[in-house]
Amino acid sequence: MASQNVAVLKETLSHFRAPIRYAFGYGSGVFQQAGYSAKSKPQTDFIFAVTHPQHWHSLNLQQNRSHYSFLGTYGSGLVANIQEKIGAGLYFNPYINIGGMTVKYGVVSIDTLCRDLLKWDTLYLAGRMHKPIQVLKDDSRIRAASQVNTANAVRVALLMLPKEFTEEELYMKIAGISYMGDFRMTVGENPRKIHNIVQKQMEEFHNKYHDYIEGLSNTAFVRDGVIQQDDNPKILASMIQKLPESFLDKVMVQFDRDGQPKSTDLSDEMEKYQLLSQSPNLSKYIATSVSQTVKKPAMMQSLKGIFTAGPLKSIKYAGEKLKKSRVK
Repeated sequence: MASQNVAVLKETLSHFRAPIRYAFGYGSGVFQQAGYSAKSKPQTDFIFAVTHPQHWHSLNLQQNRSHYSFLGTYGSGLVANIQEKIGAGLYFNPYINIGGMTVKYGVVSIDTLCRDLLKWDTLYLAGRMHKPIQVLKDDSRIRAASQVNTANAVRVALLMLPKEFTEEELYMKIAGISYMGDFRMTVGENPRKIHNIVQKQMEEFHNKYHDYIEGLSNTAFVRDGVIQQDDNPKILASMIQKLPESFLDKVMVQFDRDGQPKSTDLSDEMEKYQLLSQSPNLSKYIATSVSQTVKKPAMMQSLKGIFTAGPLKSIKYAGEKLKKSRVK
């Protein structure tokens, strides 16, 4: 994204009187993606993290009632309940004109966002934040949680990659985490979406991850764009141990269905993880666990969007997605 556009994005935030604690812009309206023509003008996507969703929506309904579907008629209590109880904890208002820019903004509570970044409850926003984003308003709590999320994304990608791989292959794995299990990848998204994201945003991915990768003791850049990782079982076991607890539980369930001996027969935790690290199916176990994490929240969030956006905007959005899915 051109640096001068950051000021334009930040100016959009000033439209809202309700307090926003953390905000970022993302997607094809902020960063280039392959497959878009020069004339394409996608929505500009924002995420707003707020302290008290009901209070925020109450203020925003007073100022921007037209941003909401018919659900806004029933007040901020219902809106906040729908936001937090269904799907991934977000409430999106799409196709909003602000200063001549077509905007879609999602509202999430600070607590929900931090929980997903740290625990990978849904990977809906944690996965979105594995890819380049433009932070427009920062928050120290989210910044710290984001560092944990970045480390876990790298660990998962490394555990699914061979001993030697390219920097681009690493970023493809990282970018693809949030799309595993997302039904939209089979019915509404461009099947080359992950490739298109990485292809046009290699510099942004490099800036986000290169220094972190270089700082790891178990990886090394052996030649231009090529990385090697140490596949010693003890090192791999240490990476596995540091994965989010509930996510790791899913991985171990997958392993125990196939493992001989089962990890549950072992008393030493690290011995269990070393056994898992040597399984030829490790990548499959991780991919299945990611899919299990992503699938239901992504489905429910999309179904929720029919009501939060309203039928006309939902049809428009679906049409645009189908059009993009045909672009190579």
